Amino acid sequence: MQRPIGTDDATNRRLWRLVGPVVVGAGIAVIAALWLITNYGGLALFLPLPTVLVLGCRYLRISIRIRSANTGSTPVSAVIIATAVFLPPPFVILSVAIGKIVDQSLNRTHVPVKIGFNIGKEVLAGAAAAFACAVTGFEPLLVHTDRVDPLTSALSATVVAFLAYTVVDELVSQGLFAMLTGTPYRQRLVADWNILAVLRVGTLGIAVATVVLYHVNQWLLFVLPLLLWCIHLASGNRIRARQGNEAWQRLAEATDEFNSVDQTAVLHAAVRKAAALFSTDEVEVQIRPPTGETRLVRSNGRDILYDGTPEDAPSAGGFVIPISLESYRGDADLGELRLRFRAPVKLTEREGYTLHTFAAALCTAIRNASTFAETQRLADSHARAAAQDPLTRLANRRKLQQYGDEVLAQGIVGVLLIDLNHFKEVNDTLGHSAGDRVLTTVGERLSAAVREGDLVARFGGDEFAVILANLSAPALAEMRAHAILDALAPPIHLDDMRISVEASCGVTTASGGTIGELLRRADVALYQAKQDGQRVVVYAHARDTADIGTLTLGGDLARAVAEGQFVVNFQPIVDLATGQVIAAEALTRWHHPDRGDLAPDRFLPAIERSGQLSAFADAVLDQALIAVSQWADAGHPIPVAVNVSPRSLLDLSFPDAVARRLAARGVQSSSLIIELTESVTLSKLEVVDDVLAALRDQGIRLALDDFGTGFSSLATLARVAVDELKIDRSFVAAMNTSAPGAVVRSTIDLGRSLGLVVVAEGIEREDQRQQLWELGCPAGQGHLFARAMPADRLLAALRRGHDGQPGCLAPPLHDTDTVIRLPRNRRSRRSAAAEPGQEWTP
Repeated sequence: MQRPIGTDDATNRRLWRLVGPVVVGAGIAVIAALWLITNYGGLALFLPLPTVLVLGCRYLRISIRIRSANTGSTPVSAVIIATAVFLPPPFVILSVAIGKIVDQSLNRTHVPVKIGFNIGKEVLAGAAAAFACAVTGFEPLLVHTDRVDPLTSALSATVVAFLAYTVVDELVSQGLFAMLTGTPYRQRLVADWNILAVLRVGTLGIAVATVVLYHVNQWLLFVLPLLLWCIHLASGNRIRARQGNEAWQRLAEATDEFNSVDQTAVLHAAVRKAAALFSTDEVEVQIRPPTGETRLVRSNGRDILYDGTPEDAPSAGGFVIPISLESYRGDADLGELRLRFRAPVKLTEREGYTLHTFAAALCTAIRNASTFAETQRLADSHARAAAQDPLTRLANRRKLQQYGDEVLAQGIVGVLLIDLNHFKEVNDTLGHSAGDRVLTTVGERLSAAVREGDLVARFGGDEFAVILANLSAPALAEMRAHAILDALAPPIHLDDMRISVEASCGVTTASGGTIGELLRRADVALYQAKQDGQRVVVYAHARDTADIGTLTLGGDLARAVAEGQFVVNFQPIVDLATGQVIAAEALTRWHHPDRGDLAPDRFLPAIERSGQLSAFADAVLDQALIAVSQWADAGHPIPVAVNVSPRSLLDLSFPDAVARRLAARGVQSSSLIIELTESVTLSKLEVVDDVLAALRDQGIRLALDDFGTGFSSLATLARVAVDELKIDRSFVAAMNTSAPGAVVRSTIDLGRSLGLVVVAEGIEREDQRQQLWELGCPAGQGHLFARAMPADRLLAALRRGHDGQPGCLAPPLHDTDTVIRLPRNRRSRRSAAAEPGQEWTP
């Protein structure tokens, strides 16, 4: 077997340490052969035949590449082994030496180390084969031509010569390959044994056939060249077929590993399998995915030498065969696959086609892995989004409930429900962008204040929740709540301003149950904290007014609307000066068949959360308009004031519904007053402005209820065109104290300056009536005049009157005939302010 090698100058100098002893040993063998050949003078005529055969084998070469080294399979080894059986050792050594010297002189390359190794290795291997036969006592077949030894003896000698030749050839050749590839010598001895075994068996077959032909007929030796060519051709075809089958099998095995959806597994499998598939020294793949960093993976077929960015990869030299990673259609260029060799290598046509197939399969695998990774990333992102508040990146309600159910089974759990005080002022004054920054900062501070295992969540708006997991005692929850709220105390810097954040907190604990029930209890405690003005309130069962009956009120609403269980009573509004009834406010009660009369604060939240709000509003409005129609028919045309739910003002169809009710009952729109809460007018929602404008366009008057208890401003009154201001009963009751009295006076002055009618609520004593009238308040309502009553009772009271004066419910405060006219729109109210003494009539 001939194994030429290609090296550079630096390697040549290093290799001479191995090649030198081989050349010296071969030289000693040649000198010994020249010395001993004189003993076989009669056989000199046989020397040219093996020499010519050795030289001619160069034209019967089968090239086999193993990594960077080209391994050549020629019949020269069979010729040498057969020569060792036919001729004495000196003839074997000299024929090999002469033939190889001529052979090397005909090569294109003239590298001394290469020439010396190829000649020396074959001479030593031939000498080993010849002397192995001699040691066994076998006489070469051509030494005594008149005697024919048994065929078994000759075949045994052939096998001995084959073994001796193979041992020397492998030891010397693999030592050189180990030095060239940098692999351990022991590993090189077993490397590629399957290919080498086929070549060795072919060599032995040629030598055995030669011996058998000689024993059949000595003249058959002249057909030995033809025999060599036929056997060698068959052996070469067999080797190529086997290599092709193994290559396709390895390709199938390699691409099977591309079924992984993990990109790292695909790349690692690619570089390992490609090294074995193409017999390379190293393989690297560099990918340029559409998203993410460029990546380089390198392997020597056994270990992953590098996996990272190309910029940080150690330098690698040698001969490179690159191929782009693209699909069969030529698109989706994702990077490059590189085969690295220590010396120049030319791939066969079969290897080139296999390389393109391998690269296309790798490209598809990388795209599949990238698609899966992107799909997984999106799935993870959606999972996080489904459990995460988009503004603060805290957990949301869904995540909190899931986590809460998990920790409840492990021990004592505390739940804190935190609500920021006056946060609406930040949004209204500084804008929602500033409000978002405050919420984000609060979320960060809460997260920093909790311990490992706790969870902070945002429920929406300015409400946060905290789960305290694995508490050692329930009492610790309140202490932890105070500590967490302390973390919110430092002012928050917004541009050039400092915002102080205050919060209320409801606390509850449990070691079982459901997180839903804990949240409900924490909400009850939070409501108590805000109602009592406390910072932290712990849930107490005694103060929990929620019961199963209250929770099931929502289920009774549809029947209540259908059966007319909602009843409207009316409280008259009087002229403080004359005692004349000028309007009435509609107040709704629920006559529940099982629970008696329910006040609005018991059922209004349930109605607003249900789908019965429109039906409820229609029922109340219809009863109010029926009463107005009855009063007008009886000669008392007074308007009615109806409270409207804030949610109704978010419905653009609400004005049309009101117009239909007015038309159905034959009531003029000026006989209806819509009372608004300050929270609605401050919402600054465009839909609310549109609804209010539509109501005013119909001639309906607007009143601002409970003025002074919210966050009203002059800008709000300028934006919302109301006709009346109603002073809350709490200010009237404390009118003689400084602050409430100032609120009452300023409200009356504000109403007079804007041309608005001011109505005081909750008047219970005559002195309150007198004082309000003296301050300039024209109208009021309260128990001093009448409690809320059904429409027919109010009509009877109007007919009866006071001291024979129909329509009056109280004696006048003076004897003048001057009466103030109630303005009907914004333009007329400003005229009223400019013309005092004008009559006030409904």
